[in-house]
Formats: sequence, structure tokens, C-alpha cells
Amino acid sequence: MKIQIINGPNLNLLGKREPETYGKQTFEDYLTTLKTRFPQVELSYYQSNVEGELINKLHEVGFGFDAIILNAGAYTHTSVALHDAIAAIKTPVVEVHISNVYAREEFRHKSLITSKCIGLITGFGLEGYAMAIQFIQKK
Repeated sequence: MKIQIINGPNLNLLGKREPETYGKQTFEDYLTTLKTRFPQVELSYYQSNVEGELINKLHEVGFGFDAIILNAGAYTHTSVALHDAIAAIKTPVVEVHISNVYAREEFRHKSLITSKCIGLITGFGLEGYAMAIQFIQKK
């Protein structure tokens, strides 16, 4: 099973950025943990702060992977282009957010991508990625 994890803007700063909200662990360190926990899954990771690069990655893997886990960061709330990119591909996408977006600012309560995703996991910290993998494995 091949799963692509895609993280959007500012998630390259995990471990440094707002640790009270996002924790103190880098995603690269957490990815090592995920690969150990799910050795039977081929996990690939990509991060970009650029909307077009995220779209290009969705197009690149959206026809050959079993699933995509996408944390689009702030683009979740603003990007019609990401919505359209998810709609255009065959690979199912699970939307993940580290923080509980519904416990934050009101503008974060609206996701433009959820309607094109097979599920949404929010507010469980980095563990949300593992939860997404477990869901994908059962699907």
C-alpha cells in the first residue's frame, strides 16, 4: 500500500512554530515513528509553502497511490484550486489538521476541500496522521 502525505504552508516549522498548538516534534521525526508503526505501508512525504506546488504534487500522485493524507494548512480555508485538484484525481484524500480548527478562529471553521475528501480528522495532534493511515488500511 502506497500513501502520500502532503503538508502545506508553515508545517515545515513544526517543532518550532506555536508549540502550544502544534507540539514540539518535527514532522520528519514523527514520520520516522509512522514508518516504524506501519512497516507494511510505503509512506512518502512532501511539504510545500506554495499552493501551485501542492497542486502539482496532487496531480503527480493522484493516479498511482492508494491514498493521500493532506494537511493543506491555511490553504484549507482559501483554495478553490486545491478543491478542484482533489476533485480531478482518482486517489482518495483524507484531510488532516493537527489542531482542532473548530476551537480556533472562526475563519478556520470553513474548509474548501472537505467536500472532495473521503474524511476529515482534526484536533488530535500529529496522531491524526496515524488515525488516517488506520482508516485507509481498513477501507
